[in-house]
Amino acid sequence: MQIGNEIVTQQTTPSSIDLSGSWQLTSVDGEIKSTITLPGDVHTALHRAGLIPDPYFGRNEEKVQCVAQREWAVERSFTLQEVEGDWYLDIDYLDTVGSVYINGFLALEADNSFRRYRPDVSSMLKSGDNVIRIVFASNPGVGAERQKQQPFYVPYSTGNSPIPDGNMLRKPQCHFGWDWNIAIAPLGLYGTIALKKLETARIEHVVTRQVHNNDGSVDLTVTASLFAKHAGVAQVYFDLDGERVRLDVGVKGETDVNYLFHIDEPRLWWPSGSGEQALYTLSVELSDEVVTKQIGLRTIDLITTPDASGARFAFKVNGREIFCRGANWIPADALYSLSSPEKTEDLLQSAKAANMNMIRVWGGGFYEQDYFYDLCDRLGLLVWQDFMFACNLYPSTEDFLGNVAIEVDYQVRRLSSHPSIALWCGDNELVGALTWFEESRKDRDRYLVSYDRLNRTIEQAVKKALPGALWWPSSPASGYLDFGDAWHADGSGDMHYWSVWHENKSFDNYRSVRPRFCSEFGFQSYTSLPVIRTYAEEKDMNIASPVMELHQKNAGGNERIAGTMFRYFRFPKDFPNFVYLSQIQQGLAIKTAVEYWRSLKPHCMGTIYWQLNDTWPVASWSSLDYGGRWKAMHYLVKRFFQPVAVAAIPSEDGKKIRFSLVNDTLADVSVDLSISVLTMKGERKHLKDVQAVCSPDAAVTAATIDVSDIAEGTLLAWRFTASNGMGGEGHHVNGTYKALELEPAGLMVTHEYVEASGAIDINVTAKGLALFVMIESETDGKYSDNAFDLAAGESRRITFTPAHQLERGKLPDFRFYDLHSCQSAD
Repeated sequence: MQIGNEIVTQQTTPSSIDLSGSWQLTSVDGEIKSTITLPGDVHTALHRAGLIPDPYFGRNEEKVQCVAQREWAVERSFTLQEVEGDWYLDIDYLDTVGSVYINGFLALEADNSFRRYRPDVSSMLKSGDNVIRIVFASNPGVGAERQKQQPFYVPYSTGNSPIPDGNMLRKPQCHFGWDWNIAIAPLGLYGTIALKKLETARIEHVVTRQVHNNDGSVDLTVTASLFAKHAGVAQVYFDLDGERVRLDVGVKGETDVNYLFHIDEPRLWWPSGSGEQALYTLSVELSDEVVTKQIGLRTIDLITTPDASGARFAFKVNGREIFCRGANWIPADALYSLSSPEKTEDLLQSAKAANMNMIRVWGGGFYEQDYFYDLCDRLGLLVWQDFMFACNLYPSTEDFLGNVAIEVDYQVRRLSSHPSIALWCGDNELVGALTWFEESRKDRDRYLVSYDRLNRTIEQAVKKALPGALWWPSSPASGYLDFGDAWHADGSGDMHYWSVWHENKSFDNYRSVRPRFCSEFGFQSYTSLPVIRTYAEEKDMNIASPVMELHQKNAGGNERIAGTMFRYFRFPKDFPNFVYLSQIQQGLAIKTAVEYWRSLKPHCMGTIYWQLNDTWPVASWSSLDYGGRWKAMHYLVKRFFQPVAVAAIPSEDGKKIRFSLVNDTLADVSVDLSISVLTMKGERKHLKDVQAVCSPDAAVTAATIDVSDIAEGTLLAWRFTASNGMGGEGHHVNGTYKALELEPAGLMVTHEYVEASGAIDINVTAKGLALFVMIESETDGKYSDNAFDLAAGESRRITFTPAHQLERGKLPDFRFYDLHSCQSAD
């Protein structure tokens, strides 16, 4: 405005102040002072300030344990010109036990990192400068105190969690250590931190419910839950892809506002490989706030009908049963500040690229942030969503269960509109955990009742928040209120099958069970050599070195990897080849399981292996390295998860081999299959050609051969092409690889820089038999194929796409592995 000749700028306070950014970080004892960027974690802030070493390097995990034992405070100031009206803080992903102060007044006592907090702070604010301070208690310290307050001891998995009593806190359980995770109990704030003014009302939740009518139309009911401190009238706008309506609603306290959109010709959302991922944009808007969601129209059912074997376990989307091909997801990083939406997208894109259509969000990590589920919606990845309870026993006191009920209500209402969400599962392995601890074995009734109270609290909260939700009580589970052994009973429900890894059984043991749906099974390998070099020096490049042992969190894991090599292979000649061969045998283990279980379709309708990704650089069951590189196994996954696939499966007596043809597509496929043997010199000797047809969503036997047709010292090999354009190849060893007298592969390699794309074409030609040819470089990037076979005289063109643009004229230094050179001193 203008007064006389003077122009005066009128300052007003915005209705929302984003408090993210730079904060002061101090230890409460005053010894350490630094800065931290929120959202962010304390460990990363201290490392970036040079106050602690990199927790991931060498044995530094041991040197940073003091961080979790201290109390920490973060603080910043903000300015308000006007304080009239109602103001509240908006906070989520606060990890974990924190006290929030405004100008010295206590605004919030938080103790659940899976809840959203919105405390009223109107009376605490002042005109001018204000100070917000968050004091983080020591999570292990609070856990120990809460354990003492329990009416009876509540055990936790000491084998997984060297930091004790994490089961007392509503915090990612893997933060206290796991058999693949660093144990440093991080803390911080990883989500929203904002000061907002409450005008007439605010939006608490937007939840949708869809009814698919017999005429093909869909009725989409949108429920906006509003909160108003005072009586008033709110103007609410609902918009679905441009169809916009305004409702004037009287509000006070909590008010639900409903609107129904009728869609005559809906575009349906399908999982990847089954159809389009059609999405609609839905928004709910008040005068000063808008919530936008992407909505997919689809039906989903869990089929658990009894049959001759027990009971089925199959997902049906839009009336069609879907064979679920996927992997288990753990947090993208052990430290939040080192993760990002871009890194998460890269990991999920790799899942889709490997022909996956389902991700299981495992119960020892996070309910992921919204962008994760948005990505799954767009990529067509169904989400099996665990609630965040894993491998421990938990309290059943009134305060704990009340906290859990609020958490479940919030998370279900936050996430339920995502079309990717397929199932809500109560926990991971809590039923089995009843048998793991001396206390629960001696007094099973007490701990079983305690578990049932927790599980029932979760179930009731789910069904209240989302009537009709697909609910499964636990993973693994044979059925509702079935507390039996779902690790080895394969007639009903979902199964976790760990006998091959944890019991050191041979790979063919995977063919001794017939799961209805296997939601966990896995085999370890070492992380790739370029990743190992990020945490280990040359002197540490030995599986028995202290650094390598610290980066192996499963007791006996290194010995099991090495012992398996003795079972199947000649021992590798050096450390790099040891790493390579560990990845090949990992891929062969999971390939053995998946190919057999897919061949049982429709008896088995899902294989979700453990695990997709890593939280830090470590030996683990993952098929993607920390940072997103594809291990050898991930290239194999892309092949054995292909919707149309052919696999060689030996009979139980070992006298015959059947070729299983699996078709997960909507149409009939015909396949031309060429079967041959390969000599040690790499010569292909033709056995027979087969034509086979497989109907939609089925598995058939395309051909059978006698093992006697495979001459000693040869491999069985095949190639196929399908009528829908898919194809592939493979080989089968009747016995072990170590029995083969492999000869030098004689690999010849040329490179060509592709100017237009910045990629590099690599041409690999073999003079002899080359098995599991693996290309590797210190330069990060992805290969169009890897871990492939070549017969004598055959070539393969591989495209390497670097993660970052290369300097022109400078090619990466590629390394090449194959099975003969790995095991030979030649």
